[in-house]
Amino acid sequence: MNKFMEIAKGLAKDNLKTNAGGPFGACIVKNGEIIGKGSNQVLAKNDPTAHAEIMAIREACQNINSYDLSNCELYTSCYPCPMCLSAIIWSNIKTVYYGNTKEDAQNIGFRDDFIYDYIGKLDKNVQDVNILKLTNIDREETIKEFEQFSKKEDKIIY
Repeated sequence: MNKFMEIAKGLAKDNLKTNAGGPFGACIVKNGEIIGKGSNQVLAKNDPTAHAEIMAIREACQNINSYDLSNCELYTSCYPCPMCLSAIIWSNIKTVYYGNTKEDAQNIGFRDDFIYDYIGKLDKNVQDVNILKLTNIDREETIKEFEQFSKKEDKIIY
């Protein structure tokens, strides 16, 4: 077994004992060294964003003092949910190794599938208001800060 996947698997296994969250673990590797690890902490932290991948990203960023995880790899015990996929992309990780599939997660009760379906409908400008209602309001006011930001000479794009 891959040594980094073994660590992710071990974090998931440990979570079975703690009930801190689901059976999910992840680690982030840079230049062959682990720079961040995480397990699902949704229940322990009362935080729906505390997925294993997110926790590993947070720790890795703190450890290297950067929001940019370019040239890192993520090992996770399960295919990342849509939120985690987005965080992985935002953090500039380009390679993810996963163990279980999203179907495996669905088979044990995790409900990512409806989010994938919802995102697919958004691409076609179709909303399912039973999941989330998105309404654009007051853009003429909120755009002002975007316009100011675009003119800032000291802005940092991340």
